[in-house]
Amino acid sequence: MNIRKTAILLLLPVFLLSGCARELPEEEEGLGLEIDASSAASSEPEVPLPVSFALPYNQDAALDPITCPDGIQQTLGTLLYEGLFELDQQLEPQNKLCSSASYDAEAMTWTLQLRSGVTFSDGSPLTAGDVAATLNRARTSQRYQTRLSSISSVRASNDMVVITLNKANTDLPALLDIPIVKSGTESDAVPLGTGPYILVTEGGSASLAANTSWWGGSVQPISRIELVDCTTTDAVRYQFTSHAVQLITADLTGVSSMSAAGNFAFQDADTTVLQYVGFHTNHALLSDPAVRRAIGLGIDREAVVNAYLSGHAEAAQFPVSPVCVLYPQELESTYSYAAFESAMTEAGLNSGTTHSLTLLVNSENSFKVSIAKYLASALSAFDLEISVNALPWEEYQAALAAGNFDLYYGETRLTADWDLTQLVGTGGSLNFGNYTDPVLDDLLANYGAAEDRAASMRSVCAYLSNQTPILPVCFKRTSVLTQADVLGNLSPTASNPFYGLENLIIHLKDGG
Repeated sequence: MNIRKTAILLLLPVFLLSGCARELPEEEEGLGLEIDASSAASSEPEVPLPVSFALPYNQDAALDPITCPDGIQQTLGTLLYEGLFELDQQLEPQNKLCSSASYDAEAMTWTLQLRSGVTFSDGSPLTAGDVAATLNRARTSQRYQTRLSSISSVRASNDMVVITLNKANTDLPALLDIPIVKSGTESDAVPLGTGPYILVTEGGSASLAANTSWWGGSVQPISRIELVDCTTTDAVRYQFTSHAVQLITADLTGVSSMSAAGNFAFQDADTTVLQYVGFHTNHALLSDPAVRRAIGLGIDREAVVNAYLSGHAEAAQFPVSPVCVLYPQELESTYSYAAFESAMTEAGLNSGTTHSLTLLVNSENSFKVSIAKYLASALSAFDLEISVNALPWEEYQAALAAGNFDLYYGETRLTADWDLTQLVGTGGSLNFGNYTDPVLDDLLANYGAAEDRAASMRSVCAYLSNQTPILPVCFKRTSVLTQADVLGNLSPTASNPFYGLENLIIHLKDGG
């Protein structure tokens, strides 16, 4: 996790650290904020501490966490709503509204016991019916439908929730960080939640007040959080750079930009967003696993992360985040040009015969275009000559769907249970390279049902390393931007900028 305090150049727009993350097949498009912290202005004067702590808020947009817009509403939602589980900084599920969980492998059924003593902000108790209603809504929502596609049914049974699956998954809790709302209030402007704060309005203005009946106790770092109405990206940018609000979330390697200066701090959080090189495995040359393995040895992942993503990513050789306990570090190999040369020679690609290939990339993301150009240059060695074809988003998607590429630079948000079926399984919705392998399909199915998931993931990764249908490059990080010196002990996660709320310290002028 990176922490930096500096005067930085703000590049605004694409909001991103959220508990309401959309399930997208390739790249997330949306509204938000990007920050380029590579250019520091050390002469920027210190900014006085604020007299109150404030967040941006769109009073015209819904706050239902299942349907709310991406961005600032999601940040508010992490203070109003909670899930059965939440992902920690290693992307592992931890109990939240669920006190215990058990899995019946034969029946493919999870039984979740709710935490006792939890109430909604109106004082009514959390029930299994509320949880079942939220999860059943989520199963048909745009945001969560793909994530929850392995669920056949969700029902309440006294103070327990029973979830039946249509395929085995011994790590379903990793998918259940979905915010729960009180059944019957989902259509309200502000549905009722169980979180540490409640939204209050008075005199036409809104704020967050500490929930005095919160089951987590009285550990809120501040009793009141001001909300500043921001209905546009420009408004959010202005309010943040003028220090009217003290925290936003951001994708620092996103799509578009405009500049503004100020004295801020930022902190990164690891995500499940994978960037990788994909192969068209039906291509005459690229159908050979030895060729694909050789090409993979030519990628210096650390160089990609440091030079082209400014460290806002974690280099990865496998499609599971290196911060996760499942990542098989013992299978990693150190980048070596000599190993690249040897493998290319062994694969018959050092013969003097030129093979021309095209690497497809989305033109709207300058970071990815730069990475693609670097990779094309680095891999244009021995018999390979690789050119870059940068296309606008819709054309890029169409080319992927039609298989009009040799290689492509892709991005996808994986689920935190690390089910890779859609990415590399036969017929997977993200398997644009049409890779088909019954052995891998069996390994993926075994992983879903495995009690020892680490050993099973190691088998999957070892096989992927040998067959190489894709080449993982890195996992992106998302960032929390704050006014310098205002927040202490901030420890954001991929889905919650206020993770570890009990440790957070907010510094205000004269103590607020």
